[in-house]
Amino acid sequence: MKKHCSLLIENGTVMTDEKTISEGMDVAVEDGKILAAVPHGSAEWEAGEVISGTDRIVMPGLMDSHMHTGQQLLKGLVLDARPIIWTRVMLPFESTLTPERMKLSAELAALEMIRCGTTGFVESGSYFMEEAAAVYLESGLRGRLSCSTMDEEGLPESIAMDAKEAVRRADRLYEDWNGAGNLKVYYSLRALNSCSDQLVRLTAEHAEERGAILQAHMNEYQGEVDGIVRREGMRPYEYLEKMGVLSGRFLGAHSLLLSDREKELVRDRGVMVCHCPFSNCGKAVPETPKLLEMGIVPGFGSDGAAHAGLNLWNEMRIFRSVMNIFWGVPAGNPAVMPAETLFRMMYEGGARALDEEGRLGKIEAGCHADLICVDRFSPRLMPSGNKIRTLFECAGPADVTDVIAGGRVLMKNREILALDEGKILWEARDFEKKMGYSSSASCSQTA
Repeated sequence: MKKHCSLLIENGTVMTDEKTISEGMDVAVEDGKILAAVPHGSAEWEAGEVISGTDRIVMPGLMDSHMHTGQQLLKGLVLDARPIIWTRVMLPFESTLTPERMKLSAELAALEMIRCGTTGFVESGSYFMEEAAAVYLESGLRGRLSCSTMDEEGLPESIAMDAKEAVRRADRLYEDWNGAGNLKVYYSLRALNSCSDQLVRLTAEHAEERGAILQAHMNEYQGEVDGIVRREGMRPYEYLEKMGVLSGRFLGAHSLLLSDREKELVRDRGVMVCHCPFSNCGKAVPETPKLLEMGIVPGFGSDGAAHAGLNLWNEMRIFRSVMNIFWGVPAGNPAVMPAETLFRMMYEGGARALDEEGRLGKIEAGCHADLICVDRFSPRLMPSGNKIRTLFECAGPADVTDVIAGGRVLMKNREILALDEGKILWEARDFEKKMGYSSSASCSQTA
């Protein structure tokens, strides 16, 4: 008797988790979840839609644990700009965002993530998030959205607000968009140095009342850490512990410069963390091998397109290189961060960051059907003596052929189905012309 499913990926090579890959498998999807992952031919399926997996590697979708939609239009204006880029470039730019610019930013980010094989992401907080939410809902991606929440004095007038107004905006985003499609809304403390005690307390209270995750940029720069020490007499995670904020519902983005006491707090409170390798290279090297030994599994983030795009394949490889040269070489351990560990961070750390622990990052019955297919016969991947390691070492966005989120096909045979790619790219070209980005020289001057 045939079994019914809405989508069938037939006879593929399936990466069921970070260390297991099997050839000749069928993956059946129903109601947005994986119904079964079984040997090809072991069951007869009646499928609403079929994707041939004969020349595909099927794997869980990648998860971006920290990105910035509002910085999507800053490509080429950040990396070689004079420091400090947050106050000189990013903050001034975000203060000029409009609903139209935010919509375009989200459309481009969604296209880029789909092309890169990213099916889920955590947006760290920006402005006009309602416009971004509408785009992400249409895109079908599994998004986690936040408002940018700061109340320090001296911010540009367009984004200045007090603690109560900041929390009201976050509440409104939560009420309007949490649970819409694949979206959830998180609460956010943009940067502790820019948040008063009142804002920290109110934001944490409102997040807890709603069962929402609270996220913040943490221990990213030495100057940021020093600022909290001067203000509070203790380090950032110690301050949040004093404020009663730390728990398994807190996500600390970056978390590079951690003291031994802060590592213990992260472990003991079950705090989620993530690293953004390319962006972090200009700031500090995290002690990730120690974190893993302590049972802390960070996720990976791109930190937004302004730094190096939204390509998580690159982020993993950059991280492997940084870990090897900084921790592996001095210890004589070239395998300090093997491919299986990096995929574990991507999937286990990413699933926690997306508030989907145990429901994402694996291809097994009951998990969300967030899947990607990779061309196994791409020249970059051939021949392969170990497919999981080859995927890590060589695969990239150009090899991603199909993208599925919550059982919905967002890209099939490299054709974007979820959004009007041609229209969005035309609008991006028009924006580029209006901004005068006609040459590398003009871009450099703008920065």
